[in-house]
Amino acid sequence: MQKAIPGVILAGGRATRMGGGDKGLREVGGRRLLDHVIDRLGPQCGDLALNANGDPSRFASYGLPVLPDSLEGYAGPLAGVLAGLDWAAEIGAEAIVTAAADTPFFPADLVVQLQAGAGPSGLCLAASGLPGEKMFRQPTFGLWPVALRDDLRDALKGGLRKIVLWTEAHAAGQADFSALPFDPFFNVNTPEDILEAERLLAGIA
Repeated sequence: MQKAIPGVILAGGRATRMGGGDKGLREVGGRRLLDHVIDRLGPQCGDLALNANGDPSRFASYGLPVLPDSLEGYAGPLAGVLAGLDWAAEIGAEAIVTAAADTPFFPADLVVQLQAGAGPSGLCLAASGLPGEKMFRQPTFGLWPVALRDDLRDALKGGLRKIVLWTEAHAAGQADFSALPFDPFFNVNTPEDILEAERLLAGIA
């Protein structure tokens, strides 16, 4: 039986619009955002890990591996993807799925749809939008093959920061998710977004 794909939660952002700190540790509905994300991603994946920089002890209660960026400076979410791919290689996995730590309502069939939509290289990004309207890619929600990790490392060292430039170069597929009744990739960037997330959570519960 094939082992379930590992999942990596990208929690390495600087949360400048939230005044700094870890967005994933902010509470929505009396629980941390990370709790919501783990509850959604965990059943879809095998092993889980967090990508985060700084003192890993602040995540100790989760009992998950904490993977810091391997590149100096802030290289953005792709550096977190690379950290996840290096970890996946160590545990013998062929790919990972990533999810953002500040997005508590992403689809419960994320992994299945990413795998179904994978391009020839094995890459796939999620996309969402209202029915009949333009779909927008969600570059922190993707399927990433370990075989491309050295290519990604070289691209990051060369200054690449925009995710879609790299994924397009490798013919990434796209998994389309219609936003009904709201965008499932709504993410919490500001204090106002916390209030909106509370409202959405009340409607989902």
